[in-house]
Amino acid sequence: MTKADIVTEISKTTGIDKASVLETIEKFMEVVKDSLSSGENVYLRGFGSFIVKTRSEKTARNISKNTTIIIPEHKIPAFKPAKVFMEEVKAIK
Repeated sequence: MTKADIVTEISKTTGIDKASVLETIEKFMEVVKDSLSSGENVYLRGFGSFIVKTRSEKTARNISKNTTIIIPEHKIPAFKPAKVFMEEVKAIK
């Protein structure tokens, strides 16, 4: 399902025009990105959490040049689904 599909589905079920739904979804994504960029997690009860994880420093190898490189510690965005969400997905047959 794409963003356009989500906009169409929400518009169809709520009766709100597509432009307003698209603007709302875009703003939601912007708020989530801004929050994660500032190190703040986003919690949506019954859905899940958008969190910032820290990957520790590690050594990697470049096989073609036969060299090792150090990948420094860095932060990545992650999504952790809520238990209710996970149970619904697991129940799909």
